[in-house]
Amino acid sequence: MPADFPPWDRVYAFFRRWRDRGLVREFHDRVRGQVRERAGLDALPTAGVIDSQSVKADAVVGAGTRGFDGGKLVNGRNRHVVVDTLGLLLGVMVTAADVCDRAAAHILLEQVTAAHHRLALVWADGGCTGSLIEHRLAAFVLVLAIVKRSNSMKGFVVLPRRWIVERLFAHLMRSRRLARGFERRIASAEAMIYWSVAAPMTCRPARPHRGRG
Repeated sequence: MPADFPPWDRVYAFFRRWRDRGLVREFHDRVRGQVRERAGLDALPTAGVIDSQSVKADAVVGAGTRGFDGGKLVNGRNRHVVVDTLGLLLGVMVTAADVCDRAAAHILLEQVTAAHHRLALVWADGGCTGSLIEHRLAAFVLVLAIVKRSNSMKGFVVLPRRWIVERLFAHLMRSRRLARGFERRIASAEAMIYWSVAAPMTCRPARPHRGRG
């Protein structure tokens, strides 16, 4: 802890209290709305991007909340997130790494659309194809636009819209607390992500935004 902070256990006690009362997410959402308005956007988003990130879990993470991602060869957890067109977090759900993106997206998109009633368009990768597209359109009048990587592409390629959420994942991995899954509880893992994203927003300079938001 920084030298001017109280002892770590007292600081973490405040975090637990705020986590259990939903205050961490509330603080984050208030700051996000202010950042969007400073950028010339409405506080309520109309478009977003969904994706997931697999991270290795520390030994303290129990077997009940961790799994093995066979595609990425990661034993740990998945972070499923939805961001707006500025890359600001709209929703996060942490699961075991063996939970597929499509199953998690069903739940996460339902939560996000309930909290953000103006959300009408979400860009996603190929893992969200199939019945999920029809279900989202029928249940929430939400359009899922799939951004696929072409088979002819080799190496690293910046994909339209999807780079926005990849930038968020890169930011999370720069935090030592989030470089691995250190939290025993799923609620703590999700709250840590909200907290990590909210802190830089308080000093982010406003930039004009063009296009759908």
